[in-house]
Amino acid sequence: MLSNNIKNGVERAPNRSLLYALGYTQEELSRPIIGVVSSHNEIVPGHMDLDKVAEAVKAGVRAAGGTPVMFPAIAVCDGIAMGHIGMKYSLVTRDLIADSTEAMAMAHQFDGLVMIPNCDKNVPGLLMAAARLNIPAIICSGGPMLAGKLKDGRRTCLSHMFEAVGAFHAGTLDAKGVLDYEENACPTCGSCSGMYTANSMNCLAEAIGMALPGNGTIPAAYSARLRLAKHAGMKIMELVEKNIRPRDIMTAAAFRNAETVDMALGCSTNTMLHLPAIAHEAGVEVSLDGCNQISARTPNLCHLAPAGDTFMEDLDLAGGVPAVMKELAKRDLLNLDVMTVTGRPMRDTVEAAENRNSEIIRPIENPYSENGGIAVLKGNLAKDGCVVKQAAVAPSMMEHEGPARVFNSEEEAITAIYNRKINPGDVVVIRYEGPKGGPGMREMLNPTSAICGMGLGESVALITDGRFSGATRGASIGHVSPEAAAGGTIALVEEGDRIHINIPKCEITLLVSEEELDRRRANWVCPEPKVKTGYLARYAKLVSSADKGAILQ
Repeated sequence: MLSNNIKNGVERAPNRSLLYALGYTQEELSRPIIGVVSSHNEIVPGHMDLDKVAEAVKAGVRAAGGTPVMFPAIAVCDGIAMGHIGMKYSLVTRDLIADSTEAMAMAHQFDGLVMIPNCDKNVPGLLMAAARLNIPAIICSGGPMLAGKLKDGRRTCLSHMFEAVGAFHAGTLDAKGVLDYEENACPTCGSCSGMYTANSMNCLAEAIGMALPGNGTIPAAYSARLRLAKHAGMKIMELVEKNIRPRDIMTAAAFRNAETVDMALGCSTNTMLHLPAIAHEAGVEVSLDGCNQISARTPNLCHLAPAGDTFMEDLDLAGGVPAVMKELAKRDLLNLDVMTVTGRPMRDTVEAAENRNSEIIRPIENPYSENGGIAVLKGNLAKDGCVVKQAAVAPSMMEHEGPARVFNSEEEAITAIYNRKINPGDVVVIRYEGPKGGPGMREMLNPTSAICGMGLGESVALITDGRFSGATRGASIGHVSPEAAAGGTIALVEEGDRIHINIPKCEITLLVSEEELDRRRANWVCPEPKVKTGYLARYAKLVSSADKGAILQ
């Protein structure tokens, strides 16, 4: 056991004295010591209940003969951080979470880890740490929020709330209507109720094999979530005993499974940042170049919010991620021989699954589309690629050409949108918001929601080197690489330039001659960094481009 390094032999008497100071007994120290990484805090709705989840995990560890030891991980609520400088601190926490978890696990020599994330950056951050440390580990998330209900009985969610602000500015919703959304969109604890980034990653943790079935979909408010947590605590003891490690699970085949499930579910575009970053830590390459190949052979089976009007609780009742995987297995789209944290191959989980609602999880013979939920576009505007959630794009916007409306920050763009300076047909370009240029690659949920809320969602496209919330819908194209701050072509776009977007052909083109672009490039000067001190300044110096997963180099 790794923990023998802190508790065995006379040389470790000083170490043991400190463990006794914590109240541990000789009997407890004789057992495997399991780190319980809890992301509980009192500012993130998806994390407010994680203290209870952690207690359930600890009960499971004890029941199976281990000694649980809890330590914390930080978490940012993207919704609360949205629309101001706070969003610069969202993506960057993914690496802080991975680094701090590595430090705690190595310093204290835990025999295994149960990781309790829930919201956007905690799941990938803890999966990155698991792959890096490669000691037995299991993900046990806090679960999704239940959908809200407006006073008239309509179901709602956070993406509707953001769009309500746009509707207010458009004059189609009054202050009383905004208050109805405000008070009812987020009715319980949990990660926000649509197929946004947090729920996408919690579902993909199952698809990779690093979480027990139900991890991504059992609502946070249900007692079944606590039972799952107890089983996770028990299961980590089996993984320690059998020495089943994260890199035994997170193989190239497992990541291909995750990408395939991603396409079927219609997950957040942020998965195209997180899967490559997690794979990098596991010594596996996942690149944008393979995304379209997987999308081309994977039907889109689910249209949860924001793509449709169903929610995570509906997916759970329909059979959850295993049921989606069972549909995909009908066409041999998955490798079911990969190992999972159940201690058994994925095949066992999938064969036991049942699709209980063919409206929520479309049968593979009757998909929403024959292509997956995400597409990677390339062209002179994004030579290294950019990403769109095509499952949430209106048919009329799958191909679009219009004049560029250019903004050098999110704030400039949102002001123009609210002041009704954006017209049908326009292509809004928001740049210098990438990993380096932001720094921190802010989500653009406010501008996209404003566009949709003001009735422009089926006539205006938005392109950025920043990224989008999973709650974004419409022709919203992000992760443009190279980014503007690195001298990418997006830095050279001028007001009124024509931009052509063809999502079915995976193309994005700035309709400006190469000679003119060369002239502009020769005159381009990179703006001064927006942040020159602190963690963000260090992050900007180390971070890679979005097409590489925005990993730190």
